[in-house]
Amino acid sequence: MHARRPAGRTECPGHRTECPGQPDDARASAPDDWRGCPACTLHCPALVHPSERPRERLVRLGGHALLTEELLALVLGTGTARRTAVEVARDILSSGGGIVPLSHATSMELAGLPGLGVARASRLVAAFELGRRALVQPAETAPIRGPGDVYNYLWPRLNGCMQEAFWVLALDARNMVTGEIEISRGSLTGVEVHPREVFRPLIRHAAAAAVVAHNHPSGDPTPSEPDLAVTRRLRRAGDLLGIPVIDHVVIGAGGFSSIAEVAGIEDDWEWPS
Repeated sequence: MHARRPAGRTECPGHRTECPGQPDDARASAPDDWRGCPACTLHCPALVHPSERPRERLVRLGGHALLTEELLALVLGTGTARRTAVEVARDILSSGGGIVPLSHATSMELAGLPGLGVARASRLVAAFELGRRALVQPAETAPIRGPGDVYNYLWPRLNGCMQEAFWVLALDARNMVTGEIEISRGSLTGVEVHPREVFRPLIRHAAAAAVVAHNHPSGDPTPSEPDLAVTRRLRRAGDLLGIPVIDHVVIGAGGFSSIAEVAGIEDDWEWPS
């Protein structure tokens, strides 16, 4: 025996449940190609007018016209049993602190957010990495001739990172990057760096020279005393190994500092011509 629906209610084909509080005549005012009741359109993707779905809007208007949560929903592909992809994306943005912190999270970190598993988290990590590579690619084809080039090269990887991350660029005799290695990642205020971990990959890449860099999550690129101290240690090690450390670039929010310039020893830190 089937339960009878109260008079004046309509069944929502997206939820397969009764639509709360909507009279039958509400459907009559909806466009012919809408399915169900307008009150459910924020919850059921099947009930959203086709032209207003994120994918169709992206095709018609371009990606710039979509909200961040809509773009994220398109990468996710689908929602869950009770939430649309847009709702899941909105929750992910809220839980993860916004799009920039999310872009630096690992797949395992993302997998712990509501609505995500390892497969979807890996999809997001891949999408963020593609975006970074699209920004970096022009810099990869040009030689590194100064701290500004280092900044342009590494900024897409370090912008918005909430931990200090220490990177080294291996350079050949033409100042082209032959290797880029993240040596270590620390906390909000510091990162431990040992010369052994820096020069091991440089030797493997047969580097003629090296540039090191790290970010300041505070946004202020002014070098600290520990920054200067680790730079001196790396320069001494580089001199012994025959792999000179040309500069140490500190990257902040929209700017950078060259320790070679700040320390006033540019002549001793000559960039190869």
